[in-house]
Amino acid sequence: MSLTAPLHGVVPPVCTPLESHGEVDTASLAELVEHLIGGGVHGLFALGSTSEVAYLTDEQRATTLETVVRVTDGRVPVLAGVIDTTTARVAEHARTAAGLGADALVATAPFYTRTHGKEIAQHFRRLRTAVDLPLFAYDIPVAVHSKLSSALVRELAEDGTLAGLKDSSGDEGGLRRLIVELGGREGRREGPAPEFSILTGSELTVDAALLAGVDGVVPGIGNVDPAGYVRLYDAARAGDWALAAREQERLVALFAMVDAGPEADMGRSSSALGAFKAALQLLGVIACGNTAFPQIPLSDESVALVAQRLHAAGLPTVR
Repeated sequence: MSLTAPLHGVVPPVCTPLESHGEVDTASLAELVEHLIGGGVHGLFALGSTSEVAYLTDEQRATTLETVVRVTDGRVPVLAGVIDTTTARVAEHARTAAGLGADALVATAPFYTRTHGKEIAQHFRRLRTAVDLPLFAYDIPVAVHSKLSSALVRELAEDGTLAGLKDSSGDEGGLRRLIVELGGREGRREGPAPEFSILTGSELTVDAALLAGVDGVVPGIGNVDPAGYVRLYDAARAGDWALAAREQERLVALFAMVDAGPEADMGRSSSALGAFKAALQLLGVIACGNTAFPQIPLSDESVALVAQRLHAAGLPTVR
């Protein structure tokens, strides 16, 4: 499904189920895609951080994206993460993604090497020229160690380089300033970049972000409860902010599963991604909760905590 209008709604970053020996479990991935589309999502983001893209080989990336595109079969747009260190590497991933049928691309600023804002702008412009697909910037300074300034994003939005932004910066004040610069909540579609989409990557403040004027959300825990985020989004679109807040608060409690793994024993990424996958296994969506090496797996005790969060949120487990 090509992006014929600005992207909006709930666009989960799709987890990548793995078999016991570490290869992509395409059967489970197909079930996950059906679970997400059945929950009413408006798009899918394959090969993002929640997809463990940094751990996957190029062959595994291709297998993952091919499976998501094939199973989705045009029902919703598929965005492909083309995340890598330098422009040349990202462009190579972008060409592969285009060949596999992705509807849009998602890229970060270059990383490992330190770059200036002008170099970051050149990076995005070259990618947009190299592959003729809508390009979304992924602002995640905790991972790439540079923040996309609102001035840079506005510049690239206005000249048509970028089709949108996925904001995972944690800088909600900066996000609000960008919304205002692009016309504000009421004037975004008549502002200086009317086709530009702003998506929040924060699962916990979606109601507030929608009230401020973002177009949608890319929630990692939306893998587990896509329908919950769709209900939140629909309530916000209808102006029922009390209902949106109630759904948001339920999802905040569910999100606490990301801390199921003890901080003394494992990284926060290992805990969060392990919790999402454990939840999907408990719900009967995927066969195995493995995360990519060298992430530390959840213990049985931690998986039991995930199950408690699912039950409290009204999500019935089958395992």
